[in-house]
Amino acid sequence: MKNLLFLLLAIIFGASSESKAQTYTYFIRQVQMPGDVEWDMSVSKNGSQLSPLAINPNGARFELWTVKSSPLTSTLVDTTYVQSYVPVANVNITSEDPYAVIPRTRVDRPFTVTVNVTGLTSDPSAPVAAQSVKFLRHVQAYTGSEVGTTIDRSNATLLSQGSITSNGTQTLTYALSAIPGADRTNAKGEERFSAFSLADYQAPESQLSSKFIQIWPMATISISGMTSGQIIKGDAPEVNVLLSNLYPDSYTYAQVYQGGAALGTLGENVPGAAIVVKDTVPRSETIRLKNWDASIPQDGTWTMEILTETPFGIDRLGYLSFTVNRSIRVNGAVTSVD
Repeated sequence: MKNLLFLLLAIIFGASSESKAQTYTYFIRQVQMPGDVEWDMSVSKNGSQLSPLAINPNGARFELWTVKSSPLTSTLVDTTYVQSYVPVANVNITSEDPYAVIPRTRVDRPFTVTVNVTGLTSDPSAPVAAQSVKFLRHVQAYTGSEVGTTIDRSNATLLSQGSITSNGTQTLTYALSAIPGADRTNAKGEERFSAFSLADYQAPESQLSSKFIQIWPMATISISGMTSGQIIKGDAPEVNVLLSNLYPDSYTYAQVYQGGAALGTLGENVPGAAIVVKDTVPRSETIRLKNWDASIPQDGTWTMEILTETPFGIDRLGYLSFTVNRSIRVNGAVTSVD
């Protein structure tokens, strides 16, 4: 078969998502069936071009890879399989986070998977591979400091398996991730959704399309140097806020306001007490509040809150209320002797 296949690259990578400190390049790997002969070709972020090799009767698999410069990391983004009568499937995953290089979300947030299938036939006499597509859902937890760059995806757990027997688009919405873990708020890993053709006499079972979404844990804090209910009679104490698992795109800061704790209150940001994370993975940081007396100028009850702003909104990570009492009272009497 001549190499007349026009390979379409439906890649939407927002330039704003790429850090100035690193660059991304892309290539497509063509794997011939059978024999696994491979051919790599560099591609731009979007566009189309001819396949470099002729498509054998048994078909070919096309893999789209992205390469990050710092640290040097290659990631398989999508795959598709092409053959004479094998149907076409496309899997896409979206979340509330617009980051486009690799879909991602937080463990407590929903995400949506769409599967579009074309080329299936309802003719019962047609080959079985032309009548049905297999759809799989895998989950895999990250352990320790792993962030998905070196894991063996063959160790992922098959969570569910089904068949798609009609053309069109199916939309699946998941309220929460199924990443395993005893502490659900601290779970991290990835979910992978794949469409496979069925094996027949001419070609083996082949992956038509596959996408994964990374799931990151919820941020947590630990406050030291000050306790709830504390009375400040002099200078404000130095406070350290240890922040764990800040979301890859987040702005975390400390604010204070007069009065008891009231969720949703707009306070005054404490100068210098903020962390901005623009990364591809979560980070742990420390906020240090030093010389912040100007933020609490009056006596009375005050509240300090640690807030984080992410693509999912603003969340309060923690708070404590305290009392400022710097007034000096002098008790005495004035007498005179005539």
